[in-house]
Amino acid sequence: MADRVSVSADIAAPPEEVWDLVADLTRMHEWSPENDKVVWRKGYRGATPGATFKGTNRLGARRWSTTGRVVEAVPGSVLSFRVVAAGMKVALWTYRFEATDDGCVVTESWDDERGGLVTFAGRLMTGVSDRTTHNRVGMEQTLRNLKAAAER
Repeated sequence: MADRVSVSADIAAPPEEVWDLVADLTRMHEWSPENDKVVWRKGYRGATPGATFKGTNRLGARRWSTTGRVVEAVPGSVLSFRVVAAGMKVALWTYRFEATDDGCVVTESWDDERGGLVTFAGRLMTGVSDRTTHNRVGMEQTLRNLKAAAER
C-alpha cells in the first residue's frame, strides 16, 4: 500500500483567505522548504481543475522539476493536485480547510503514487532515501510558514 502523510495546523484566519494563499501555487516557495518555483502552463493563471503547472524543487545543491495538474479546487474547502515526472505518477497533494471558531484547520496530505522506477530515480535525483519522513518534516514547516503568513 502506498504511503500517506497528513499534517494539520490551526490558523487564525478564515478558510477562504488561507485557501487563496495556497491556491496561488506561484507562492508555494514561500511556504515549502523544498519548492523553488511554480509556473502555470498552457495559458492557465490559477488553480482550477485541469490547470497545469511546472514545479521546480531544490534540496541543497540538487534541483529537479515536475509537472502538476490541479485535480480539485473548491475555494475555502479543498485544493488537490497530482504531480508527475517524466510522465509517471509521483504524488497527490491535498489541502483541506475546515472552518473553526477562531479561523480554520488546514490539513496537508501527501499520497505517494510512485512506482519502483520513480522511487529509485527520485532517490538519485533528490538524495532523499526516506521520502515519507522527509515529507512529514517539510509539510510541518510548510504549514508553520503558511500560518505565519496568514496570521500577519
